[in-house]
Amino acid sequence: MPNQNEQLTNLRHTLAHLLAAAVLELYPDAKPTIGPVIDNGFYYDFEFSPANKPTEKDLQVIEKKMRSLLPSWTSVTGKEVSQKDAKDLFSKNQYKLELIDEIAAAKQPITLYTSGGMAGDASANDKHSFTDLCRGGHSENPSKEIKSDAFKLTRFAGAYWRGDEKNTQLTRIYGLAFASKKDLADYENMMKEAEKRDHRKIGKEMDIFEFDDDVGAGLALWLPNGGAMIEELEKLAKETEFIGDYVRVKTPHLAKDTMYLKSGHLPYYEDSMFPPMEYEGGKYYLKAMNCPHHHKIFASRPKSYRDLPLRLAEYGTCYRHEKSGELFGLMRVRALQMNDAHIYCTEEQFASEFRAVNDMYIKYFKIFNIDKYVMRFSTHDPKRLGEKFVDQPELWKKTEDMVRKVLIDSKIPYIEVPNEAAFYGPKIDVQVWSAIGREFTLATNQVDFAVPKRFDLTYIDNAGKAQTPLCIHRAPLGTHERFIGFLIEHYAGNFPLWLAPVQVKVIPIGGKAGDTSSGEAHVKAAKDIHEKLRALMIRSELDTSDDNFGKKVRNAKNARIPYFIIIGDKDVVAGKVTLESRDKGQIGQLDAKEVIAKLTAEISNRA
Repeated sequence: MPNQNEQLTNLRHTLAHLLAAAVLELYPDAKPTIGPVIDNGFYYDFEFSPANKPTEKDLQVIEKKMRSLLPSWTSVTGKEVSQKDAKDLFSKNQYKLELIDEIAAAKQPITLYTSGGMAGDASANDKHSFTDLCRGGHSENPSKEIKSDAFKLTRFAGAYWRGDEKNTQLTRIYGLAFASKKDLADYENMMKEAEKRDHRKIGKEMDIFEFDDDVGAGLALWLPNGGAMIEELEKLAKETEFIGDYVRVKTPHLAKDTMYLKSGHLPYYEDSMFPPMEYEGGKYYLKAMNCPHHHKIFASRPKSYRDLPLRLAEYGTCYRHEKSGELFGLMRVRALQMNDAHIYCTEEQFASEFRAVNDMYIKYFKIFNIDKYVMRFSTHDPKRLGEKFVDQPELWKKTEDMVRKVLIDSKIPYIEVPNEAAFYGPKIDVQVWSAIGREFTLATNQVDFAVPKRFDLTYIDNAGKAQTPLCIHRAPLGTHERFIGFLIEHYAGNFPLWLAPVQVKVIPIGGKAGDTSSGEAHVKAAKDIHEKLRALMIRSELDTSDDNFGKKVRNAKNARIPYFIIIGDKDVVAGKVTLESRDKGQIGQLDAKEVIAKLTAEISNRA
């Protein structure tokens, strides 16, 4: 009996087939290609003839057709067929033929799944049946299991066949799908809230980052406000890592191909790396990952067991060759600054080191008020050794068992996902949920048992023998780009004081430049506390613009600044200032020393 997650996945997979069936009834000359499940539903890619291609207004027509077909879909059955039979069935669809040949070449079974009507008969002519090339995983009785009010089609998009821009551009139709009408409504409400919190919109409003065509797609420019946030995140990471006995290193932004061939990244990862630069008879690649550089640092000096564990940390900038269509604000970029570190340890030290990394994650979750999280433990597929994963079955089993034991002993919530490990070892992707319940992949934690050996990394054990260390790759804060994108949504731009780009706005009521009335005293007092705050590295701004007082306050609130200090006649007479909070309203009239003590304590505690 499938669990709830599997049931939902199967339901969404069946709906992708139902979408394809509906499209073929309305557009008989369309060519279905692939239709996978995604986190919130499904999609299917089609090639339509230019003369008979749907538009946005046809989305509801297709959706209505899906609902009309659903009652007749009382079963979904599959059967294995020969390569010839499959190719005969899809003889007019070059996309399916390509997939069939690939499946056959990989010596995998070729299976067809038929939905509705005369289920199980791939040659059925029943108008309600639909047969597709498929590996399976479906609702057993879609007419009962799929609620007609719990799915909807959302949009069209362009997509290249196999994600390659050199191939035919197809039409992708996206759909949402959930177990109930309520779940669908809850998701849509969450997405409406997410739209208000869109990191691209708020990032622009708050002058955090920018993209520019002359710089290039996916290459973020951090404006001063974004720079301030980066400095704070780096400060947090450096303090935490210093306490954890990490040492900091710096590595170049590019390296020769020989290093990436040695690490194995070129054979396994080349598509995600920028093309090489020819220079002085060699090839140089922009750095796509920091680990090979750190391995070289480890190897640069002899090591003994007394030197381990060695924890090398770096906020290294990496470059990924992401496709244009996959770029998305700060969430998917081509240049990324990574909170990276590599821990070299003995097998006996592994459990405590891996647990310490997980404890670091928990600490960060508390600081950023992340209440819901899960570790996504990705393991290998024994059938794909040598193809997708390094061919060392014994080490795979050993390291996966070690990781699993740490997770269980630590009582950390986790799910296990097969066939998604890194090529060199098992990994954990850290899934977190923002304040509005949206899921993000925040960071990664990986075990590497293969690459240290490729680099001949060794240490001398207490018996005087050379041994290869294990390596833990970890990045608890992920990248500046993705993490700040997440934080913008999580806080809706209302950042805590320590992280806010501008922490305090000082507003003299009579604050016009050159004011010779009582406002001059307001400005003098405002400048005094502003300078005291700046002397303590508190990011204070002084507003002496020509705007009236009401507009100055509105501007500060619209900028989501945590605190405003207001100075008027009563404050000047009392020798105090009035403190207001973005979140709690007016706090009251306080002595400047009290204000400074309150703010510095809140910043220091990262409250």
